[in-house]
Amino acid sequence: MKALILAGGRGKRLGDLSENSNKCMLKVNGRHVIEFSLDHAVSAGVDEVVVVVGYRAEEIINHFGIAYKGKKLKYVIQTEQRGLVHAIECAAGALAGDDFMLLLGDEIMKAPRHREMIEYFKKTGAFTVCGILKVQDRSLISKTYTLVKDDKDVISRLVEKPRNPLNDLMGTGDCVFRNAILKYIEFTPIHHERNEKELPDLIQSAIDAGETVRAFMICEKYANINSVEDISHDLA
Repeated sequence: MKALILAGGRGKRLGDLSENSNKCMLKVNGRHVIEFSLDHAVSAGVDEVVVVVGYRAEEIINHFGIAYKGKKLKYVIQTEQRGLVHAIECAAGALAGDDFMLLLGDEIMKAPRHREMIEYFKKTGAFTVCGILKVQDRSLISKTYTLVKDDKDVISRLVEKPRNPLNDLMGTGDCVFRNAILKYIEFTPIHHERNEKELPDLIQSAIDAGETVRAFMICEKYANINSVEDISHDLA
């Protein structure tokens, strides 16, 4: 099992804060944002961490080097900023056929359960496990995705950035995948507004082909750093 951390984007909505720095290297509570995901990967017990970098890649590479808390770091360059699915595709060679846990380099969680999610993935034999949480403010879901699942946590439908969320379930970028998810990238449609392939659509392509995808409560609170307001997000 590898961890794949996506840290290639600039974060244009952060304005001047990300003009001269990769947004994953911004500090929250005195720590670089990407360190939270690196810690989650280490505590989950993965064998190796693959980091996809792009905008100001040297900033991350020079700071962290080739290892983090005893885990080997391998870098993949995403030369064009074409979204999360493209970043996963860029990392196919570095994943070397292994299953992997996906994390985003610009997120913070309260009470994360990544090790438990990997154990659930192995126990259930699922093709993919999506990390989700329940939120009181449904407007937050419009920033990520929502989903429809049964009482056994089997997902039938994912909806990217819904205008009117169907429920209080909010999807995160933290998922565990069989390596075979990579074969569904070519079948994933390009989003008509953002002109790139989206993570929920990739997972939906696997579901439509008959693969079993399950939901797992990954944390209590979640913040994705996309704006100045997000930097001061309260996870207490």
